[in-house]
Amino acid sequence: MKEEEYLKELSRCVRCGSCKAFCPTYDEDVTEGMAARGRLTLLRGLSLGQLTQSPVINDRVFSCILCGACAGLCPPGVDITEALYHGRNILKGSDKKRRYLRLLTKFSIKNPDLSFRLLKMLQHILFPYLTKKGILPFQSQLPDSPLRDEHYIYKAAKKRGRVALFTGCSVNFLYPHLGEALINVLIKSGYEVVLPQGEVCCGMPFRTLGLEEEAIRLAEKNMRVFGKLKVEAILSLCPTCILALKEQYPKLIGDGMDRAMDVSSFFIDKIKSPHGSRLAPHAESVTYHDPCHLNYSLGIKKEPREILKNIGFELIEAEGEGCCGFGGLFSISYKDISRSLLQKRVDAYLRTGADTIVTSCPGCIMQLSSGVKDKKVFHVIELIEEAAC
Repeated sequence: MKEEEYLKELSRCVRCGSCKAFCPTYDEDVTEGMAARGRLTLLRGLSLGQLTQSPVINDRVFSCILCGACAGLCPPGVDITEALYHGRNILKGSDKKRRYLRLLTKFSIKNPDLSFRLLKMLQHILFPYLTKKGILPFQSQLPDSPLRDEHYIYKAAKKRGRVALFTGCSVNFLYPHLGEALINVLIKSGYEVVLPQGEVCCGMPFRTLGLEEEAIRLAEKNMRVFGKLKVEAILSLCPTCILALKEQYPKLIGDGMDRAMDVSSFFIDKIKSPHGSRLAPHAESVTYHDPCHLNYSLGIKKEPREILKNIGFELIEAEGEGCCGFGGLFSISYKDISRSLLQKRVDAYLRTGADTIVTSCPGCIMQLSSGVKDKKVFHVIELIEEAAC
């Protein structure tokens, strides 16, 4: 967002307060600066010279979880999240609270394979320590190896089409079995699958921290890698990656991936006559958690539910809806709010009595799994695989 566009967006806010209706951070802390209206007002005050940068303003602007729940509620249509990204870019120099997080994020994204190997060696010492100290709100067990380390093409016996897979960091390094499940379903369905060499992080962690120039470089590289592929769809198991590729890249670099799709949207008309799931003998009922970026930003809500019903599950809806509190790096910077939001969703899902919790986001899986001890949390692709393969 250019400076003149930024100022225009800030001035379009009419202070109506509609953005507060479903704001998860405002629900946790009902002060004006914890909702979009208050954050935009603070940024406008900074841009007009009425305010100066301070730790308090930084805290308010960076405490937004960037879930997108407020975007569709704004009567004048202010691009709230883009304004906040631009504001964070302005504030990053004075934001000392996250300076080490920026350094670690830069290193890990620029050296993903090295970072994975280092964490793999240290995980049994490092993860328990960070969890005990409250630095890491959840503990994760790293897989033996990433999903992708070079260019792959998976052939289908009877070719029906050709798609590419944007793995994303979380699937590639934390949940490669989800990527394998997607590849298995695609091959079974007759699709050739391309995992191109050269894919990098979608850039959203950089944008979250106000590192716009770094995010732009990643976007340009991904467009060079995926833009030349002759495929009918670019599939991802991570809604945040899809949002970046499809909606945010045009704002960052003027070009995006129109063919980027969520797996539920892709499979909705391709799985019509399932024969029940073999996921678990007693997992007959499920409740579904809507990932924020998939629901609010991409408008995908009914597709995963229809798929779950099509493959033989009883779907039990939880009371209300809302963010699980993950928000990527938000769960590290604002642990108390993150855990409170998680507990609300966990309580709602447990009240359904469903056997299993299903979602469509690796981040939500990580967050929900840390709050639910006696139930499994699955990605919808795992249930699709069990039904189709």
